[in-house]
Amino acid sequence: MIKKIFFQIHWFLGITAGLILSIIGVTGAIYSYDQHILKWINQESYTVQVESNTKLTPEQIYLHFKEKQPEMQINSINIAQAADASSSINIVKEGARRGKTVLINPYNAQILPEIKGQEFFQLIQRIHRYLTLGDVGKQITGASTLTLIFFVLSGIYLRWPKKHSLRQWFAVKTQLKGRNFIWDLHAVVGTWMVVFYLTMAMTGLFWSYDWWRSGMYRVLNVTPPAQVNANNRNNDKAKDKQDQKKITAEQTAAALATAWTGFNAQVQRPYSSVSFTLPKKADGMLELSFVDATPQHERARNKANYNYQSNQLENVELYQDKKLNEKIMSSMLPVHRGSFFGSIAQFLFMIAALLMPLFFITGLMLYLKRRKQKKLVLAAKNALQTTQTDEHAGNWLIIYASQTGVAEQLAWATANSLKQSKQRIDICSIQHVKAQDIQAAENVLIIASTYGTGEAPDAAQSFVKNIMSTSQQLSTVKFAVLALGSKEYAESYCAFGQQLHAWFEQNAATALFPLIEVNNADPDDVQRWNQALSKITATELQHIEIKKHWSDWKLIHRQHLNPNSLGTAVYHIELEAQTAQNWQAGDIAELQPQNSAARIQAFLTEHNLDLSENLTDLKQRLSDRDLTVQVKHSTDFEQLLAQLPQLPSRDYSIASIPSQHTLQLIVRQQYDQHEQLGLGSGWLTEHCAINDTLQLQLRSNPSFHLITGQRPIICIGNGTGIAGLMSLLNERIQDHAYENWLIFGERERHCDFYYQEKLEDWLETGKLKHLDVAFSRDQVEKYYVHHLLREQSDRLKEWIERGAVLYVCGSLQSMARDVDQALADILGAEKLEQLRQNDAYRRDVY
Repeated sequence: MIKKIFFQIHWFLGITAGLILSIIGVTGAIYSYDQHILKWINQESYTVQVESNTKLTPEQIYLHFKEKQPEMQINSINIAQAADASSSINIVKEGARRGKTVLINPYNAQILPEIKGQEFFQLIQRIHRYLTLGDVGKQITGASTLTLIFFVLSGIYLRWPKKHSLRQWFAVKTQLKGRNFIWDLHAVVGTWMVVFYLTMAMTGLFWSYDWWRSGMYRVLNVTPPAQVNANNRNNDKAKDKQDQKKITAEQTAAALATAWTGFNAQVQRPYSSVSFTLPKKADGMLELSFVDATPQHERARNKANYNYQSNQLENVELYQDKKLNEKIMSSMLPVHRGSFFGSIAQFLFMIAALLMPLFFITGLMLYLKRRKQKKLVLAAKNALQTTQTDEHAGNWLIIYASQTGVAEQLAWATANSLKQSKQRIDICSIQHVKAQDIQAAENVLIIASTYGTGEAPDAAQSFVKNIMSTSQQLSTVKFAVLALGSKEYAESYCAFGQQLHAWFEQNAATALFPLIEVNNADPDDVQRWNQALSKITATELQHIEIKKHWSDWKLIHRQHLNPNSLGTAVYHIELEAQTAQNWQAGDIAELQPQNSAARIQAFLTEHNLDLSENLTDLKQRLSDRDLTVQVKHSTDFEQLLAQLPQLPSRDYSIASIPSQHTLQLIVRQQYDQHEQLGLGSGWLTEHCAINDTLQLQLRSNPSFHLITGQRPIICIGNGTGIAGLMSLLNERIQDHAYENWLIFGERERHCDFYYQEKLEDWLETGKLKHLDVAFSRDQVEKYYVHHLLREQSDRLKEWIERGAVLYVCGSLQSMARDVDQALADILGAEKLEQLRQNDAYRRDVY
């Protein structure tokens, strides 16, 4: 919950304060080299032609301007040691608190050209400090700088795993694409910037808030300059009572002459420049500052007083002798821009400042991606049209029992169709239906899938246990059942739908029409349902169908995952969409299989078809037809084709998420009773060539989607069931949700541990909190996932108490039932049922 709150605040502030910080960063980067740039573009002002005579002394410069331009009020005079360096004077200028600096030729006191570019850098500084908006802008930039501290600390907190490696923390993974790369760039480069941004922010606030500045002085145990100056002013007042005399021009010139000679004689250390502040009163003291020949940074100044009455250099304060805390507080700008730490650091600080827009842009892109995904989910939930209803029309309760989303899709299509004819509609998943809901309904429509070997879908388990096991008074209820199934499972075809229909009749409900069964979403079967509803409602309902939007996908990669395994071969499959596609973690890829070239050729030969013309066309038209059914012999191809139904589709759990840019499947080869490769697995793993195109549609599977928020999840699976779990984990990790526990089982560790390297890397970096594996054949006694669960019962209970959601993916017969029983034994049947009711126990089993 804490991480979720921090994440929400992080992105909210990112899209609000991020733009301001980007402006502050770019302007700060420009301003960090202002003096270097000004000297580069104003070389005619900063450098002069070296002459044979010596440079003018401060006294000579003062007297020159006193004679030539007496209106100038000079504050200080600066002399540089380098022969080609200009000297400067600082003069009083109205509106300029620190006066105006004028560069002069050190050999003749001639005023050098005005410095170009100063106005530009002054504008950059105003934007950087207060967006040129005065006190209001100062408050905005100050608040944004505080926000930068929160960004840095919350970003580290959100990234912080239990275990981590330097590579995971600091290496940008250029092989990533799309959203994954954007997030990696945002997070990894952000980690690089931590020290820089914390330093910039904490020093930048020095100019924003008095309370922050006072706090820094207290924390670093340094006396603020204001307090020092106040003490000096008090001393000056006491001294002024004794000596109120103002200094004359002649006295000033003499003081400068004495100070210049005495300073050079007594300084005893090389310096690059010295500045003399002209005395205001004849108290015998002249303030000066000088810069070492090789200063630590541009603001590393030494201070001293020169007593021109006793000819002594007094109160010398050398910068290098200061304690670190004193250096920091007297050099806030160099620390802020990095020059305090050297020229390389200053450059890195400048780069860091320039990169600030990167985080605003990448953060905004990630936010828009999340927002778009939420809109897609919301649009799917709001598919039911809001047509006005007729108060005299029928009242319909539509209940769906769906495992992979087909029944739910048909339920919404039915609701839309009835709504178009102004019927009053309520639609509900079977897990949320209560007995009184059915008793109060006028008409009940149930659309139910059969799952496994004739079982109810997971969502219907509580309905079966709590409602179908009891007698209900339904004599006032009219009902109809649409049962979904597959004739490939003849013994359990539409079994749950049949059970529902029988239960309603046993409880005195009236059937609106006989049970309608649908084989593999056959459109003709679905249309019989629509026609029956049209007859009952006496309206012409719009066409209802389970729309299959086949898309072209290219097979771009196929890898055998388990060479030498005791089981059949398992393949990692990667498909690339030929048009834009989107899906969610937990969704299903429905494949339209095709016959192999050998099977088509055998069929053509068996029926002695004329192959002289259009052979390619004939093979193409036979590619997706069931060639195993009994047909009446005919030499006419069209008559023969009409007898061949389309091959049934095959469903596969998707192992990837859209930001990975490929649709990944994990497919185990299946064989029929004749030892022939199965339709779907054979086509994907052997018959379809790399770079060939196949037909596939994406189908939403809401019952296996991720929960919202960052509650912990426990993923349990075996074999190729790792596919659905990998998609969930990929999505969670992309969203920085690291409370993940994976329990996985297969035969042998050395060849059946799919994605071992990736999973162990997630474990090492804390993106998986726990990874527990059970390999059944690696020991004498077989050891399965449900055994592992029982061993970890204490941890399981603790995670469930923390709100964890269970996800189970894999084989129904060999894993899911045993896991279900183990969970019931550990948690209690009532608790497990509660989890199921609260959508906290989700399965994608087959």
